[in-house]
Amino acid sequence: MNSLQQSAQQVRTSIRAATSGLIGRDQMAELMILAAVAQEHLLVIGPPGTAKSAVVRRVAQTMGGRYFEYLLGRFTEPSELFGAVDLKKLREGTVETDVSGMLPEAEIAFLDEVFLGSTAILNTLLGVLNERRFRRGHTQIACPLRVCVGAANGLPDDEALAAFADRFLLHLFVQPVADHQLEAMLAGGWQSDQNPIEARGSMVHLDVLCQAVRSVSLDVARPALVNAIRKLREAGIQLSDRRIVKAQRLIAAAAVLGGRTEASLNDLWPLFYTLPTRESQLQAREVLRDQLAASANENLFTAVEEATLQPMSRVARLVESARHCLAGSNGSQRAHAESLLREIDANFTAEAMPEELAGLRLQLAELLIVPA
Repeated sequence: MNSLQQSAQQVRTSIRAATSGLIGRDQMAELMILAAVAQEHLLVIGPPGTAKSAVVRRVAQTMGGRYFEYLLGRFTEPSELFGAVDLKKLREGTVETDVSGMLPEAEIAFLDEVFLGSTAILNTLLGVLNERRFRRGHTQIACPLRVCVGAANGLPDDEALAAFADRFLLHLFVQPVADHQLEAMLAGGWQSDQNPIEARGSMVHLDVLCQAVRSVSLDVARPALVNAIRKLREAGIQLSDRRIVKAQRLIAAAAVLGGRTEASLNDLWPLFYTLPTRESQLQAREVLRDQLAASANENLFTAVEEATLQPMSRVARLVESARHCLAGSNGSQRAHAESLLREIDANFTAEAMPEELAGLRLQLAELLIVPA
């Protein structure tokens, strides 16, 4: 196993730790990591109380990076995000900002109700998000920001705010946990409250992946991306030129998070999340069904599965679940095995089943033969 694959697996371990007990939020954690590796940003749209801040906070804790979060309001002052004017320097006639512990020094940032920021805040944010530069008065510094997650209850109608939203390349729409997952949510929430997250030093592994993105070959994936864009346009679904060009970084990031330096048809799925509205995403899933059929990623499998809803996208999740089931020893092991077998057989015929999954399926079946 090479260093790239090791780093990708370590990041996967961090995602699993961060989402332990947070039912239905693996997708958000995975997209946050994808954005960080691609050096892009994630916008999460959903009602209050859907664990948006909890996911970001826990991912930041497992990664070990410098973290900043803030809930914006109509009367939020720029100094609350970027730091106050240095009074000592001001007395000397220089306008400089003390950014200690503030957003310009953060590696991971979460801005809740991001569209409530004033024009002054949003204009400064554009420089931090796009250029990784903070400028104010005589203060001009490079920002170490890996990823900013913005959150809001809905997309803005105002054109100026919509243009700001477009600066977040990835858009994710979240909903409250479904009825059939309520018991798991309650149990998981109780468990996560009792078990604090520990930093795992994954920023080192994130650095390896970020460096690898620059050398990813897109020779195979680029023609498929062009074909997909044309299919979207034929269906009346438009993406800005900027989003189309930047989608390549997401595809390259997906490849390295899969442990590879050559992007393939498996890595086209991030295009789904670049579509800015929920309606366009749902429409694109049908329009691009054939183009996304091969999508898979063993370390970001929930994000892939939710984007495509196709059998091959479920393989990595089923493999990981089967391994955990076989390694377990609790009383619910047999019930878990039965559930997995049903799902595997519902998605794959014996002929179409990937070899690794077929082997695990056999072990699950043997587990049920042994008397309880």
